[in-house]
Amino acid sequence: MERVEEAEVPLEHLQEHVHHSAEHGGEVWISWVALSTAVLAVIAAIAGLLSGKHANEAMMSQIEASDQWSYYQAKSIKAALLDVKISLATMPDEKDRVKAARYEEEQAEIKSEAERKQAGAKSNFHRHEVYARGVTMSQIAIAVAAISALTKKRRFWLVSLLFGVAGCVFVVLGAIAR
Repeated sequence: MERVEEAEVPLEHLQEHVHHSAEHGGEVWISWVALSTAVLAVIAAIAGLLSGKHANEAMMSQIEASDQWSYYQAKSIKAALLDVKISLATMPDEKDRVKAARYEEEQAEIKSEAERKQAGAKSNFHRHEVYARGVTMSQIAIAVAAISALTKKRRFWLVSLLFGVAGCVFVVLGAIAR
């Protein structure tokens, strides 16, 4: 699994600039740009936290799955040694046969648990990726909104709102993902 870093939203000073432009710009729609960037910043922050949470959960589940697979390997080695002992014995001990059956049963349980944890890791990593896309779309939206305030062109703000909607869609998809 690759190393995952927590998503950051390094656009705080852009939002401050947009807010300043809204106060002193004279155009009413720029106040809406400032408000939308504030909302987008909140969405980006929430998506960033959720992305980081699921990245951590994915990593922990993968570590636990690896531990289970190691345990499974240890049981496999014990079972193999016991099988050799049974096959070399002229009169196999009934205790050894019972123990071999128990190892086989334990291996099945351990394998099932390892597979469950791997599936959990995969699911959490997928959710991390979806939330990270939400962060990215929200950051792009904030940057484009800042461009609209700086250039005083409303069409850039509309484009930023489209990116903001895309960011919200990814946050919702992350929330409903399994």
